Amino acid sequence: MGELTQSQIAVILRLESGGPATTSGLARAEGMRPQSMGSIVVALQSAGMIQGVPDSSDGRQTVLSLTDACRKRLQEGRAMRQDWLSKTIATKLSSEEREQLASHLKLLMRLVED
Repeated sequence: MGELTQSQIAVILRLESGGPATTSGLARAEGMRPQSMGSIVVALQSAGMIQGVPDSSDGRQTVLSLTDACRKRLQEGRAMRQDWLSKTIATKLSSEEREQLASHLKLLMRLVED
């Protein structure tokens, strides 16, 4: 997602984790004015990253969600980073260091599970 701004990436990740949302809902969640969020949304729609459909309960609002192309791009990016990390660990760390890393990862996972 190299050519996207930090704000655009934040919106994409919020839609991925939180599901569909309105522009005003995204603005509240990101702590910004709806007008500022509107320009981010327009840019992401133009890039084919998000799409909007009328809200079924309030046709004046648009519910935004990720496009299939965006989801695919996210998945491919994560797979590439994971592949790089796996190869780097395998080639640069000794077996003892890999065991230490695995042990420390278990501790880190405990911290983020809460």
